[in-house]
Amino acid sequence: MDVRTLLLQQWASCLDEEDWFPPLEKVLKNITLEQAIWKPVEGKMNSIWELVSHLLFYEKRLLMRFLGETENEPQAENNEATFRLPTATLQNWMETKQEYFNVHRELEKILAQSEHEDLYRQIPGERSLVLELKSLALHNAYHIGQIVFLSKMQGARH
Repeated sequence: MDVRTLLLQQWASCLDEEDWFPPLEKVLKNITLEQAIWKPVEGKMNSIWELVSHLLFYEKRLLMRFLGETENEPQAENNEATFRLPTATLQNWMETKQEYFNVHRELEKILAQSEHEDLYRQIPGERSLVLELKSLALHNAYHIGQIVFLSKMQGARH
């Protein structure tokens, strides 16, 4: 199995293919606005929506950097700022989810169409595509686990 095939499988398991954990698209399918912003306690714990925003930030930043569109990449003062939300409305929640799905799928298309040299080409401000996607897949799996936990605390079944 080549590295692209392995990464494509990892990438798909994070969004829409069942593997060791439920994929994010399935987990978020019926999450309401109230569930998305809910926190079990105030303080350090992030909500489901905050976690999705965080994942979106890093995926979108990689996509923009890979495409050479650094002027369009999201900005944050620090990692904590990547969890910030827009105004908590149903429309904004739906848009955040859809943008995440779109960016994830766009990165998947890029990976699927990349030649060997593209996989290992240095991305401005990053490492190579293959190393960044590997790292993001693990990062996604970690936060998907948190999202699943938060949703189950609220009675969701996956």
